[in-house]
Amino acid sequence: MDELPVCVAIVSPQPVVASGLRTILARCGEGIDVVGLHADGPDPDVVLYDVIGLVDGDGTDLDILVGKTASTVLAVTRELRPDLGSQALARGASGFFALGSDEAEICAAIRSTQTGWQPGDTGENPVVGSSESAGFRDQVGADLGLTEREREILALIALGYSNIEIASEIHLGINTVKTHIRGGYRKIGATNRAEAVAWAIRHGLPTQFR
Repeated sequence: MDELPVCVAIVSPQPVVASGLRTILARCGEGIDVVGLHADGPDPDVVLYDVIGLVDGDGTDLDILVGKTASTVLAVTRELRPDLGSQALARGASGFFALGSDEAEICAAIRSTQTGWQPGDTGENPVVGSSESAGFRDQVGADLGLTEREREILALIALGYSNIEIASEIHLGINTVKTHIRGGYRKIGATNRAEAVAWAIRHGLPTQFR
């Protein structure tokens, strides 16, 4: 029996972006259908959410898609605003791909949501840009210039690790850890541990380093 097509809806405040994505999806081959998003209609299998919508909106539309539909939400990120991608993922988007991705990458991202993988299954989450992926970690704080080590240490701080515990966990000297902490604080605009924890949690960072 032939598999049912993957129904994909596009949410973007910019018609040219929505049109471009529709054109790309039409070239993905059989098995991907672009559909509308209707409050009283069936939930699409996948929703492509353009993160630029977070600039003018309050994110309620994304929260509804994540929390009140059965759809898998993929954030469509923007190179010049990596913070928006972080926000979308922190709000519960299942994964992401960049708006500048090529046709094959976009088609693969959509198909990656249809493997049937569930949390607790063996192996890594196959969804492109999932919260377990290196791609997600690289999104968080990229616009602020955070290094990979600074992201890791901020995540551990948010998880409640002391400086000594962080040094032991990542095998660095305590003074080196403190240097990374000062650098991370400066970049995110935090002046103390509580502000750093709040920033990390708000951006969905801690879960990436458990």
